[in-house]
Amino acid sequence: MTYAVGLLLDAGIVFASDTRTNAGVDHVSTFKKMTVFEVPGERVIVLMGSGNLAITQSVVSQLHAWNEALPKTGAARARANRAISRAGTMFEAARIVGAALREVHALDNEYLQAHGTDFNAMFILGGQIGEEKPRLFQIYAAGNFIEAGKDTPYFQIGETKYGKPIIDRIVRPETSLTVAAKCTLISFDSTMRSNVSVAMPLDVLVYERDSLKVGHYRRIPRNDPYMTALSEGWSKGILSAFEALPDPDWPVGTAESRPRTRRRKA
Repeated sequence: MTYAVGLLLDAGIVFASDTRTNAGVDHVSTFKKMTVFEVPGERVIVLMGSGNLAITQSVVSQLHAWNEALPKTGAARARANRAISRAGTMFEAARIVGAALREVHALDNEYLQAHGTDFNAMFILGGQIGEEKPRLFQIYAAGNFIEAGKDTPYFQIGETKYGKPIIDRIVRPETSLTVAAKCTLISFDSTMRSNVSVAMPLDVLVYERDSLKVGHYRRIPRNDPYMTALSEGWSKGILSAFEALPDPDWPVGTAESRPRTRRRKA
């Protein structure tokens, strides 16, 4: 399992993913799940995967292979439509990731089924190409996808339920990158407290709209001072807010609140 988040904002996009993978309680490992395709001044494309690690790594490897096979000169270059580094729009980039997923499925699914394993993979893809506005997509195992917008400006994949409430309460398209990044880290803290399949280190990338370069990337390790302060402050804040709430206005824990039972006739 994993947890990854992409937040599409007026000011840019915030990406974050954990690095925990496990194949049972005695086989826990750390793997990076965020891949960046960058041509400074031209494009920044970020891909985050969840699900079966072998599948998601195969998809990323296929994307790299298509890029490396890209002709350098001549008319053949224009025909290299499966290279994500040559996609004309983010929509085309999402289609390329979908094509890579379907290719891996065609190669591996029969063998996975023979071993009782489902084809389980999902991706968040986001970024900006040229003068096009930043865009964010969620790509499913079948290679189809949906796009984020004003009504739903973020996507989560993996272990999503624990970190969703804080994002729903805080994030809007007009939210600043700084506030969104802080909210994202609290979302991860909530998830890690409730589910051991999500864990540090975290990879965080904040892309500023129209910069067309990776300007703010950070790996947050275990015992990171800021993450520790954020976690402790959030816990204290929740407790303080809880204690400030009014108590129920009906009797609790008293004789009046207990259900009455009828005596049996002898």
